[in-house]
Amino acid sequence: MSMPLISRFAAAGLACALMAGCAAPSNPNPRDPWEGFNRGVYKFNDTVDHLVLRPVATLYATVLPDPVQSCVHNIFSNLGDVWGGVNLMLQERGVDAINMWGRFMLNTTMGLGGCLDIASRTGDPKISSDFGTTLGVWGVHPGPYLVLPLLGPSTVRDGVGMTADWFGDPVALHDVRNVGLRNSLYGLDFVDTRASLLGVTDTIDRTALDPYSFVRDAYLQRRAAMVRGNKPNTDALPNYNDEGDTPPPAAPTPAAAPAAPAK
Repeated sequence: MSMPLISRFAAAGLACALMAGCAAPSNPNPRDPWEGFNRGVYKFNDTVDHLVLRPVATLYATVLPDPVQSCVHNIFSNLGDVWGGVNLMLQERGVDAINMWGRFMLNTTMGLGGCLDIASRTGDPKISSDFGTTLGVWGVHPGPYLVLPLLGPSTVRDGVGMTADWFGDPVALHDVRNVGLRNSLYGLDFVDTRASLLGVTDTIDRTALDPYSFVRDAYLQRRAAMVRGNKPNTDALPNYNDEGDTPPPAAPTPAAAPAAPAK
């Protein structure tokens, strides 16, 4: 099947999914005002996943030995540490940024090009960050929840951040000049990412009554946690400054009884 034919088939399938899912819900979630559209895209993505992506990822996870899968996953993760450190620096988390760049240098040298995650074993864990998170730290509101074709959950802010991630990453795959090699690396990265999520998606399919809502809520909570960084979630704590939470005034102390007259 030629690529133009595949593209037309995908576009037609997406259009059908959107037509089936664009009905507005009776009680829309304020964080998800485009829920009808998003559910249509989610259905399209889920169909493609079940027909193509999941079988390929399952075959990948079955055929390749675990050490090889771990090596591939670590290499791609290591490349992302450079851009992650840039974003942490933009978020004024200088110590975390230096640690991320230190992770990259240690894993690239002692870890055989990132195949081994030596840094995590020595107590320097990875801190995921991107430009969407940076925009959130700068005070940009996430905007409505948005499901992107094939890319999955996002928000308006995170969708804009993806553009900066694409062009700003100094070690991105699009800088590879060899077209065949570049496309192969893209495919390998995509399949590796999908394979790493097989357990998660299987659990969602088995336990979630509404997988769409489950994925949406989990995504938004995770992104909010990434924007907070090491700060506590103050929104989840009671506000003792509110009038209703103010403790009642203490009862007045009873006056002391008068002393008995001297005899």
